[in-house]
Amino acid sequence: MAQVEATTERIIAADAETVFDALADYKDVRGKVLPGHFSEYEIREGGDGEGTLVHWKLQATSKRVRDCLLEVTEPTDGQLVETDRNSSMVTTWTVTPAGEGKSRAVVSTVWNGAGGVGGFFEKTFAPKGLGRIYDELLQNLAAEVEK
Repeated sequence: MAQVEATTERIIAADAETVFDALADYKDVRGKVLPGHFSEYEIREGGDGEGTLVHWKLQATSKRVRDCLLEVTEPTDGQLVETDRNSSMVTTWTVTPAGEGKSRAVVSTVWNGAGGVGGFFEKTFAPKGLGRIYDELLQNLAAEVEK
């Protein structure tokens, strides 16, 4: 089993605090900015950053659906970590200043991939597919905070 990683980033025309607060707002913002690959969105505990427990299904491909139950932590300023209770998947969001009135939002997801031939294909194609999904999410987030 090899570790698989997908990372995407975007410069957003809003300050880092605004972007981070929007990402950490599972009650009002996160559900609005998730692309169509996400379904069954439900907040089970909390709803604002650290201590949130959120559920969704992520349809990565036409045949691959991941049922996610994510615990949210904030280990450092500007960082949000979503750890899936149902798998080895961990997604880290990092928001840092990127000049006057701008920020850099980076999302990185890692998980233990399959072994053998299936693992080869997963490691080869999954990061690109997940990257496209997170590109769309970051585009939606930018549209939300740049209003």
